[in-house]
Amino acid sequence: MGEQQHVKFPQEVLDEYAALGVDLPALFSAGHLGNRMGVQIVEASADRVVGTMPVEGNTQPYGLLHGGASAVLAETLGSVGSMLHGGSSKIAVGVDLNCTHHRGARSGLVTGVATPVHRGRTTATYEIVISDEEGRRVCTARLTCLLRDVNPSDQARVHTAG
Repeated sequence: MGEQQHVKFPQEVLDEYAALGVDLPALFSAGHLGNRMGVQIVEASADRVVGTMPVEGNTQPYGLLHGGASAVLAETLGSVGSMLHGGSSKIAVGVDLNCTHHRGARSGLVTGVATPVHRGRTTATYEIVISDEEGRRVCTARLTCLLRDVNPSDQARVHTAG
């Protein structure tokens, strides 16, 4: 989780969450699953979220990057963007994820870049493009999140996470 401390957040976002006593890098980390898979978020704003994941350790029996691993990276990045769009008064909950796998990756890092397709009051949709180290597209995904109001039990979980 220490790697998450290097995430680049806009200053106004850092200030908003700091005023609530929330550890923003921990809140927008890859979570337990993403940590086990080596996902690292390196840039995060509502306009663009960038993260990486190693291929090694995330392969299927043929030695190729597992499609489910690409889905984890995509959902992580799209969820972070959705939560940043929604702000501290909203929780982003994924309601639809689809992934198209274009080519296999056998080694190195893959990089995902999430950009908004739609940012509304109640939903946010992000396109996530995952590429290999040569810049070749490995996967294209789309995630739609429901943005729901934070309730007190959500805030308690956020403050105790990490």
